[in-house]
Amino acid sequence: MPLLLDLYSCQGGATRGYQQAGFTVHGVDIDDQPRYIGDAFTQADVIRFLADNMDWIRATFTFVHASPPCQFDSDCQRIMDREHPDLIEPTRELLDETGLPYVIENVGGATPKLKQPIELCGLMFGMDRTYRHRYFEAGGGWTLPQPHHPRHEKPQVKMGRPARDGEVIQAVGNFSGVGIVRAEWDVPWMNRDGIREAIPPAYARWIGGQWLAQGSTEAAA
Repeated sequence: MPLLLDLYSCQGGATRGYQQAGFTVHGVDIDDQPRYIGDAFTQADVIRFLADNMDWIRATFTFVHASPPCQFDSDCQRIMDREHPDLIEPTRELLDETGLPYVIENVGGATPKLKQPIELCGLMFGMDRTYRHRYFEAGGGWTLPQPHHPRHEKPQVKMGRPARDGEVIQAVGNFSGVGIVRAEWDVPWMNRDGIREAIPPAYARWIGGQWLAQGSTEAAA
């Protein structure tokens, strides 16, 4: 199985999707993550981990996924006037130094800093209770196609109250409906904190499949 490095892994939403795509996954996060479901885990500051282990990373892994904390570019965090580090550019610089193909994931507020990002939405993967727009930059010598984005038919519930039938849940903040999101994303091990920080595994499964297909095509050429 190809080895994948999942940076800023949190509880492992991306990890599970890449496992489903056929990768063995090593997660790295600054916080201890007792709920993490990957194949290996290192608790470390990601920027320092990349800088201190560059040769080992190049020799060990075939692909890297990075989800720098989104709070710097999150509308919710700006409203609360909280300060957070902006880690997209320093993460990219170190990923480029590895020479490995990679993906950087973040929220809509970060798109000006992402290079030719594509957008993924739950509707693209058969979800009907969460839209979960997230944006992905492919780097290190490969590209991602932009899937068709179905039209939104359901309104999103206002934060702070449970979703009614026909409403889509915003899985941010102290949201209601953890069980609904947990079931739709198929992340039964996650709590609310993990869901807030995660992408649905279906997104990573699709991305992993795209990279594996492109790699197989290049190998056959």
